[in-house]
Amino acid sequence: MNKIDELFAAKHTPAQFASGYLAYVGRLCAALDPEPIGQFIRALLEARERGARIFFIGNGGSAATASHFANDIAIGSRARAKPFRAVSLCDNQAIITAIGNDFGYDQIFLRQLENQMEEGDIVVAISASGNSPNVLLAVEYANGRGNLTVGLTGFAGGRLREMAEIKLHVPTQPGEYGPVEDLHMVVDHLVGAFLMQTVRRELAAG
Repeated sequence: MNKIDELFAAKHTPAQFASGYLAYVGRLCAALDPEPIGQFIRALLEARERGARIFFIGNGGSAATASHFANDIAIGSRARAKPFRAVSLCDNQAIITAIGNDFGYDQIFLRQLENQMEEGDIVVAISASGNSPNVLLAVEYANGRGNLTVGLTGFAGGRLREMAEIKLHVPTQPGEYGPVEDLHMVVDHLVGAFLMQTVRRELAAG
């Protein structure tokens, strides 16, 4: 039984469940390792300096997180003069369905990277289980090309945690998608806030 199942079994009212859930997410936040987050931020800043692109990938809720990340970094940072070139590969349904129909769903990110990824670009893969075949194929391809890969995972981390160079892991029991995705979004907003503050300082310094 995972923590969410335990909370529901122990807390009989919606408010009691909410209290337990929030406390649990708070404990996960407190236990999150800040060092790989710092590595991730530094990698994004370096990518900006060399004009490299940052590709985000994921499925389901993680696809929404990928899109949110790309928005917050590319647009939310307000870095117009020297932008962060962040792109979510989850957002063009015509491309995704064409690849899925013609080559298979496991190819939807790999085929896009084959067409778009260049030397120095970064691939950020988001998967709670760390075992989504389409994510792993894309990361394997990026690793093989010498591109930096970042993995945001949950549960035990799966193969993605082993494959990614920078590992942002939220350790939970299997099936705790909500808390894992909550923490991934906390990382998104933390990173986005740092990048926005960095750009503001640059502008103030002239």
